[in-house]
Amino acid sequence: MNPEELVHLRRSRDMIDREYARPLDVPALARAALMSPSHFSRQFRAAFGESPYQYLMTRRIERAQALLRRGDLSVTEVCVAVGATSLGSFSARFTELVGQSPSAYKARDHAPLAAVPACFAQRLTRPTRARTEKRSAAARA
Repeated sequence: MNPEELVHLRRSRDMIDREYARPLDVPALARAALMSPSHFSRQFRAAFGESPYQYLMTRRIERAQALLRRGDLSVTEVCVAVGATSLGSFSARFTELVGQSPSAYKARDHAPLAAVPACFAQRLTRPTRARTEKRSAAARA
């Protein structure tokens, strides 16, 4: 991958980070990266280790965690706020990445994170596929 392509891929990744609540699809992201959709998807995965859709959903779940920790919004309101269109799909993906349902996550005691600066709390609670894979392996054992 040449440096210019990497710059364009970062532009698309930044677009996902900024506009996660908007309806985003691969063709729109590929246009931002000045690539065809299929080339963009392959290059995005090669550069960042996950597909554009997986990256988008991880950002949405990450933001949902922050909103649920605040506690002033319902799970449905959080689902809509992060750009998910289906409560069922949102809940399933949230459970897959975080290890518990959105309502169970919201009901948890988040007081220990209250004293932690937001930038550290975000890193501590960031959903990752690696955690999901470790949980899946542990469940199979």
